[in-house]
Amino acid sequence: MSKTILLVEDELGLVASLKKELQFENYQVLTASDGEVALSVFDKNQQTIDLIILDWMLPKLDGLGVLRRIRRDYDIPVIMLTARDYTGDKVAGLTGGADDYITKPFDIEELLARITAVLRRPRQILDNHQVYQLDDLVLDTGKRRITRGDHSIQLTQREYQLLVEMFKVVGKVFTRNELLDLVWGSDFEGEPNIVDVYIRYLRNKIDEFPNSKKLIHTVRGVGYSLTDN
Repeated sequence: MSKTILLVEDELGLVASLKKELQFENYQVLTASDGEVALSVFDKNQQTIDLIILDWMLPKLDGLGVLRRIRRDYDIPVIMLTARDYTGDKVAGLTGGADDYITKPFDIEELLARITAVLRRPRQILDNHQVYQLDDLVLDTGKRRITRGDHSIQLTQREYQLLVEMFKVVGKVFTRNELLDLVWGSDFEGEPNIVDVYIRYLRNKIDEFPNSKKLIHTVRGVGYSLTDN
């Protein structure tokens, strides 16, 4: 069964050529030329879209804004496609929830390879009515809401997935490799210390409140644990 890709790009010539190449590879292709249209198309077709190729520089609402809106409620693969080649922009895109990042100009073979790799990664499937609680930290997967006491916490998709996996077995010490497999997938080819980076992001949001008990712990030489001990 063919996969459906939402291609969000405002360069019409590039849209035409990419659409042709993707259709040749047996992908179904939906298109949008600005951020607002992208959200509308996604809303109408979210049940059938398997991956989004998302340009950064878009009219009305930029790609990062589109990504953040989608990541509030959906775990769908997103590849950022952009001419912005600054490290800070790549970090912003990836920490904002993108699965991959490719800069223009690029070879279509590289894009197709990245699409294949991203679609192979396991996606987080969550119980829509599961509520986890530890001390005053509450994660409601149905509403996709995280709170600590009276505070609402906004997480990126990776941070959210990390927290869910750790909540599933409170007190378990997860090794770096275990978290890589669970959240990034067994075919992830980046550096293992990406886990340390995201744990730091997550800790800064979860354990940042004054007088709150620290819940995310580092077990030196082993890994990380979510516990109120």
